[in-house]
Amino acid sequence: MAVYQVLTVPDESLRAKALPVNKINAGVLRVLDNMADTMYAFDGVGLAAPQIGVPRRMIVVDPGDNLFELINPEIILREGEKLDSEGCLSVPKVRGVVPRAQRIIVRGLNRQGEEVEIEATDMLARVFQHEIDHLEGILFTDKATQIKRKQDY
Repeated sequence: MAVYQVLTVPDESLRAKALPVNKINAGVLRVLDNMADTMYAFDGVGLAAPQIGVPRRMIVVDPGDNLFELINPEIILREGEKLDSEGCLSVPKVRGVVPRAQRIIVRGLNRQGEEVEIEATDMLARVFQHEIDHLEGILFTDKATQIKRKQDY
């Protein structure tokens, strides 16, 4: 088990657009494993590679019942909209109300290099959108309609 330090604002690397993964090799698989270990160690529900200083398009998501690992993920369908509260390991002690699609379909590669599509709604859809935003250098605070600091909640 390897746990990375999670980068926090104002670290500039959180604002950089992540590069695609061109080849799935042992190093990529090790990063995915370590991302999951890091997410669980910090009690997160998702983590993007840029949050640990790896500028590649990889995410791990586990809202409580299943670990998803995606390489080069992209949202290919968005439906509906729902407002809900979010936080982020890279923006500690801050929560915000963020509008997100209520239903999405995400396409990416699994760790075997196979293309997968995942239909997600509600919380799972929110976490996928949040993590994929990290790959574009977007933080939830950029989209939040309300922001609360820890002393406010």
